Amino acid sequence: MFDIITDSACDLTQEMIHQLGLTVVPFYVSIDGQTYLKEGQEMAVRDFYQFMVDRPDILPKTSLPSLEDFERVFREKAKEGRDVLCLCFTGKMSGGVGSARNARELVLEDYPDAVIEVVDTGAATVSEAATVENAAAMRAAGCTLAETLTWLNGTRPTNQIFFTVGNLDYLIKGGRIGKVTGRAANLLNVKPMIHFADGEIFSGGMARGRQKSMEKAIEQLLGYLAERNADPDDYRILVGYGYDVDEGRRFWMQLRAALRAKYPASECDVEMLQIGATIAVHTGPHALGVGVMRKWKSPIQ
Repeated sequence: MFDIITDSACDLTQEMIHQLGLTVVPFYVSIDGQTYLKEGQEMAVRDFYQFMVDRPDILPKTSLPSLEDFERVFREKAKEGRDVLCLCFTGKMSGGVGSARNARELVLEDYPDAVIEVVDTGAATVSEAATVENAAAMRAAGCTLAETLTWLNGTRPTNQIFFTVGNLDYLIKGGRIGKVTGRAANLLNVKPMIHFADGEIFSGGMARGRQKSMEKAIEQLLGYLAERNADPDDYRILVGYGYDVDEGRRFWMQLRAALRAKYPASECDVEMLQIGATIAVHTGPHALGVGVMRKWKSPIQ
């Protein structure tokens, strides 16, 4: 048996964290550029979104968990003789995994026999959630830490997200898209489609209008499954939404309907999570999309 540690960029709810028996090291969020509060603990994600909606002129910030944050948790586990699997937000967008790796080295100086595995999941928000859920399922089934690591590494390329945003303002502010291109797209009501794979963001094309962008995200997921000749029951599929819960639920219903139409024999289980502050500072309050990852299944099923 091993313990699973992750960071708050996985965007799992407190109820799910408790059910899965996880330890979460939080990112920090700031709305004034000076005071940083623990995401999900000292500042609720909903409050963060409300600030973004009420004050679109101000760009909130996030800060990664410190070396000390990870060291405190690792040291406690080492004292108890607990093996640790630490699953971190993509290293291509954050230095959090570096903090965890440095903390591991410090703890091993005092506890050389401790087992602490730090993994760059190459994932974010709902795709990181899928990774963590797979690890928890394997642990519950009695898989060893080594077996879990091997399976997660082998299935990492299956972990992707297809999403859109309300407008390009936050991507412009964050320097991830040119001002001229971004403002022209906003004026034309063109919605960017974004593809998250291998730990980073790529262009996924464009769609005109919000509904079309939602439909395109669904089309991209269906294309992903078709390319692999896949049964959706073999994958974790998770809807991620931002500020607008009702819109997130509508998208979730549309996605389920599309999956059932194409795969009538499938159970089409689709989860739904609110995207946290770590991604929202880059995408704005109205990100919406779907994440997917191969689902671990017990060989005896």
